[in-house]
Amino acid sequence: MLPINVWGLALGQALLVTGNILLVAVTALIGQAIAPDLGLATLPAALQFLGLMAATLPAAQLMRLFGRKIGFLSGNLIGIGGAVLAAFSLAHSDFTLFCISTFLLGMAIGVGQQYRFAAIESCAPAQHPKAIGLVMGGGVLAAILGPNLATWAQGIVPESAYLGAFYVLIVLYLLTTLLIASLPLPPVNQAEKHGETRSYAQLMRQPALIAAVTAGAIGYGVMVLVMTATPLAMSACGFGFSSSASIIQWHVLGMFLPSFFTGKLIARFGDTRVIQSGCLLLVACVLLNQLGVTYWHFWLSLVALGIGWNFAFIGATTLLTHTYYPAEKAKVQGMNDFLVFGFSALGAMLSGKLQALFGWEVLNLLMLPAIAIAMLLVWESGRRRALESRADAAVQ
Repeated sequence: MLPINVWGLALGQALLVTGNILLVAVTALIGQAIAPDLGLATLPAALQFLGLMAATLPAAQLMRLFGRKIGFLSGNLIGIGGAVLAAFSLAHSDFTLFCISTFLLGMAIGVGQQYRFAAIESCAPAQHPKAIGLVMGGGVLAAILGPNLATWAQGIVPESAYLGAFYVLIVLYLLTTLLIASLPLPPVNQAEKHGETRSYAQLMRQPALIAAVTAGAIGYGVMVLVMTATPLAMSACGFGFSSSASIIQWHVLGMFLPSFFTGKLIARFGDTRVIQSGCLLLVACVLLNQLGVTYWHFWLSLVALGIGWNFAFIGATTLLTHTYYPAEKAKVQGMNDFLVFGFSALGAMLSGKLQALFGWEVLNLLMLPAIAIAMLLVWESGRRRALESRADAAVQ
């Protein structure tokens, strides 16, 4: 049985991702409505991921010094401030302030990305894949609530289609703050503060670490780029907001529903094979988007994109946990999330431009080289680990 902290963090992740999906559903469309240039429509979404990336290293160090609870509460307070500013900026059609607000919201999301690592620390090593899967599985609730809340919130303020979404977001952050305050998260571990550490150069000599970071970064970047461009592509094809919100909802279900069994797949087949399967599903998404632009083409491709991301991300997170000593935890986790969400920010930033310049089909094809690089590095890491295991067995 998993500890209560893992279940609580799973609920916190569900609330966090609900707000994130709500943002995904409306941010690009708000940008399209109030940006001075259509090419800047996805800039607020990109700044959200830049904020996420900017928070990763400071958040990891803050938690190393003061503990998980202080770090998570700080992130939620930033989220409340960002949601209040977003509502104000939208009410006044101020694009600059809206961009600042999404950056702050991204910082809050960046702090919350440590939930999965906090869950690992709350259970035995054999339970790590299951704990990661449960926390990530909290996104299933988000997949149901997020798009529906975005649609429902349109009626809160009749004169503004999207303002109500940020009132809902404020409530979600308040609920998450109360939840985290109630959890018995462990205090700072002194061994993690003062134990042996290696330099970044020494750490990056590990093929497994390179593979884990690359798979996580490319998998996340590809997913965000295609997902962020989807509402714009569907709008260009004549679909309304409810259709794109429905597609995003199914995509998020694809992202998080497999989490309940991804850990079992990793335990049975290994993290390398699960990551590779995820990359193949990302390729399938690209190919499906070459076949047509009907509702069902978008549906199939976005579900494949979500499941592919799930396998790649959870597999990469599991692989990452084998690459550091306790005192290196904050350094490696922070570096990993900085790079992973840096690629996410790049994907969000490029999605609007690529969609405007090349169109939906070419945008997807441009993802293939990056996916191939991730697959190659993961394969090489798996090959080396297999050789090392055989060598160790021979010595014994």
